[in-house]
Amino acid sequence: MKKFLCAIAALAVFSAGMRADEGMWMLPLLKKMNIETMQETGCRLSAEDIWDINNSSLKDAIVQFGGGCTGEIISDEGLLVTNHHCGYSSIQKLSSVEHDYLTDGYWAMNRSEELPAEGLTVTFLESMTDITKALEKARSSALRKYSGSDPETRDSIAAAAVDKARQELKEKAEEANPYCDISIMSFYNDNVQYLIVYKTFRDIRFVGAPPSSIGKFGADTDNWMWPRHTGDFSMFRVYADKNNNPADYSGDNVPYRPKKHLQISLKGINEGDFTMIMGYPGRTNRFYTSPELKNLLDMQDISIEARTIRQDIMMEDMLADPKVKIQYASKYAGSSNGWKKWIGMKQAFAKLDVIGRAEQEEAKFTEWVNADPKRQKKYGDALRMIREGVDAGREANRIFRTLAESAMKIELTQAATIFNNAAKSALEASGTDTLAAFESALAAMGDFYKDYSVGTDIKEAEALLEYYRTHVDSTYYIKGIGADFATMDIPSFVSTLFAESIFTSEEKLSEAVKSMTPSEIFDDPAINLAIAEASVIVPVIGRIQDSEKTLTEARKAYTAGLLEWKKGEPSYPDANFTMRLTYGTVKGYSPKDAVIYKYWTTLDGVMEKEDPDNWEFVVPAKLKELWQNGDFGDYAMADGKMPVAFLSNNDITGGNSGSPVLNADGQLIGLAFDGNWESMSSDIMFEPDLQRCINVDIRYVLFIMDKFGGAGYLLDEMDIVR
Repeated sequence: MKKFLCAIAALAVFSAGMRADEGMWMLPLLKKMNIETMQETGCRLSAEDIWDINNSSLKDAIVQFGGGCTGEIISDEGLLVTNHHCGYSSIQKLSSVEHDYLTDGYWAMNRSEELPAEGLTVTFLESMTDITKALEKARSSALRKYSGSDPETRDSIAAAAVDKARQELKEKAEEANPYCDISIMSFYNDNVQYLIVYKTFRDIRFVGAPPSSIGKFGADTDNWMWPRHTGDFSMFRVYADKNNNPADYSGDNVPYRPKKHLQISLKGINEGDFTMIMGYPGRTNRFYTSPELKNLLDMQDISIEARTIRQDIMMEDMLADPKVKIQYASKYAGSSNGWKKWIGMKQAFAKLDVIGRAEQEEAKFTEWVNADPKRQKKYGDALRMIREGVDAGREANRIFRTLAESAMKIELTQAATIFNNAAKSALEASGTDTLAAFESALAAMGDFYKDYSVGTDIKEAEALLEYYRTHVDSTYYIKGIGADFATMDIPSFVSTLFAESIFTSEEKLSEAVKSMTPSEIFDDPAINLAIAEASVIVPVIGRIQDSEKTLTEARKAYTAGLLEWKKGEPSYPDANFTMRLTYGTVKGYSPKDAVIYKYWTTLDGVMEKEDPDNWEFVVPAKLKELWQNGDFGDYAMADGKMPVAFLSNNDITGGNSGSPVLNADGQLIGLAFDGNWESMSSDIMFEPDLQRCINVDIRYVLFIMDKFGGAGYLLDEMDIVR
């Protein structure tokens, strides 16, 4: 561990002055590792301007949005901007056939029209503290104290000492930070630990968004593609109690007064300009080995196949029925985004020889390890253990993924599971009041039925059960469902299941709660199917956990070895949905011979892509009128054209959606919202010549808000630099 910490310290010394667009850098290490190179690249900020836990800094304007995206505060009254696809599920929940905010868009024209987004949260980072040495001290002390014990006992005592130290640090932080949540996160595959203090706000209100014909323009066809013409943004507002603290929704709450909000630049961009993105990248696997990469592709192939079946059914029904279109819009988007990414990822792996390059690095690493007996002792078994861990979990992971992407996606069984779990929890809390428990469980079902189409679910159930049956060994067939899964007629089984289950509608379930006995309710065929699925998956999960235990230990050793081997080279831990920073420049690219992509797109391209007969490329009449009249206000480029999107070579991944793209002065120039097709392997390897971040230009955001949406009054609370 001491050598590992020394390796990290060496990285801080040697990385200064090295130019690299690659990297999702940790902000507490910014001053030691990055700021000099950033300033050489064009940044005009100090490290303290970006990260300072004692004074306001840019990090105070950046938030986790909804637990899966990033957002930023753009006024001193809590106004927040993020991507349209990040706000999509909240907007969908607020929509109905009568008020379809996804299709029509929405803008609150005053505070009273801002719509509470139930369940949505916004989280601010207060501080991050490296506690690795403190935990290592507790471990070392325990090992010394019990040095005479057998290794297994000694290791168990040391692990308990680390857990105790971790809990004490957490409790101390909780006491010192009221209204905050404390999290301890590991980095570099468990080699480094940070204690992180967050503050989460629960009263978030929808301010406005463009219609999907702008915010989702191009939809699946253009997803992950350049050139891009999507106005991917939405706006919300954070509310707090009168003391500026987090609170549940209340009419007495007031707009949050942030420590910091971002200035907005309308000065425009040029190729080569410095760009910086701060946000919450979700997950990368850049320390993965070749066996892990092969297994990753195998698992994603299962998801691609199963999701293709389910998405085709959803899309057919969505196009046929406006109500289903609203109900399934968020479900479809959530499924198709990963689906298309994995398709591109497989192609990129082959084109860029990602696995071959990983194998080459592993061979060189092994050569370095074998050159020193001490290194052999520490790292010599790491790659073998990783191979064994992958092999041990291969079949279990395949069964789990197949079941999770097929039979477990039947929404009827999901409803039954929600009700069953809620009812039993209520019974445990109340004792014998069965009716009260069932009524409580029924109340928990409202959100489910709002977005449920039984007809769509029947089609999905037939197709997904068939997929599962044809893609697993009979050992893993579903049992205890009143029919032989191997030979049963699946359409007939599904027809009976939906006819007899009480969970096909809220009305049917409500009537059953009043008229049926508890044993009859708990014997519903949908509950029985869910239980039967669980009987397959529970033992499989146990085998996966055993595999992961081996992999966790091996990955930790391999990562420590890599960093010792590459001591002096810039390094950063895999993304884990903690705040990171990436810096680079505005830059186009050439994906193949004789093809050169410029770094920007304009509204002209929207009109070129228009197709009134294709829902993905419909252009609103008002937007076309603004374009025809050249009515772009202060938002046009010098040549009079309206910018839409631009490219930068910043290093991002899922979770960065909605992240602010900042210029050399830390001013907002755009919102990151996508990556490009040619670099779909970027979660594994960064490709500097190909990897680009696709950003919506802040000038297009304000143009749509102001000129198209008529919400120009919001400009009054923004700090705009012209």
